[in-house]
Amino acid sequence: MNPTVLQSRLTLGGLSFDPLVYSEPLMWLVLGAFLGSALLRRYDEAWARGVAVAGWGLFGLFWLVLFPHFTFTQKSLIEGVGGLAAVPLSLYAGYLLWHGRDSIFVLTRAVGLMGIVYVPFIAIGPLRQWLVELVTAQTAFLMSLLGVDPLVVGGFSHDGLRITGKVYPYESTFWFEREDGPITYNILLACTGMGSISIFAGGILAVSAPWRRKLRALAITVPVIYGLNLLRNVFIAVSFGQQRMQFFEGTIMTLFGLTDPRMVSYYLADRILAQTGSVVVLVLITWALARELPELTVLVEELLYLVTGTEYDLAAAVDAERETVEADPAVSDD
Repeated sequence: MNPTVLQSRLTLGGLSFDPLVYSEPLMWLVLGAFLGSALLRRYDEAWARGVAVAGWGLFGLFWLVLFPHFTFTQKSLIEGVGGLAAVPLSLYAGYLLWHGRDSIFVLTRAVGLMGIVYVPFIAIGPLRQWLVELVTAQTAFLMSLLGVDPLVVGGFSHDGLRITGKVYPYESTFWFEREDGPITYNILLACTGMGSISIFAGGILAVSAPWRRKLRALAITVPVIYGLNLLRNVFIAVSFGQQRMQFFEGTIMTLFGLTDPRMVSYYLADRILAQTGSVVVLVLITWALARELPELTVLVEELLYLVTGTEYDLAAAVDAERETVEADPAVSDD
């Protein structure tokens, strides 16, 4: 069952707390700081720099607060490691910006625009419900093409049994009947692909490029990510609901601290295979998109510099590849 992204109460050392209670106000502060710095830079770069640096400090705190949620509630190795790594990287970005690396302003603006795309789906209930139920219906349709037809239910319970890991009573739960008890798989906002879409949308909108090419890049990227995410949902739902990934049960249960062996299929399908595959796919999409919008490489270069401390010229590499393709008559862009 997919743990909710809206409730994450943890008990560590006798202390009970919910990381998401603190992450939400931090999210708004970060968004305000990043977007505010983008506006201020038009009038006063010194103030814009100070606001952006403060935003990066808050961004590091945001990821530090979320780290327990990713690690202990979601039990996601990839998200946990990524969240923890984001803490020093955010602080380093602020440090570099304060000391004159102005290219970080572009990355700052990109993160702010990512928030503009994503936050409405968090803050506006009817919009979130519409998207979640749309993705649920489309996932159900794709599963039906494979001959898999679980019941789709709403509410917090069905047939007298409580649906765990669910906060909103949307019609967004796949109910798989089994002899050993039903298996439920919830479609949440995190399952809609909107997070990945917002990352690319923010990056595309932040760079300096003609609007015609930006809109074309968005028109290509958004449906590709959305479609691939639907396939991801189908893979996880079928693998979990029909228990098709019951491999290495002892290892997976120990690794994720599971008590129900039926959860092995979910964690293997989602936390290991799907999340790893998503990272690979997003890297490939980024590289392909750079051919359409080479200006996007400045963001990738900044991220690589934060991680490695080494300067890269990806724009030159993309241009060289494009020249090679154009020079080879056997290769077509169609």
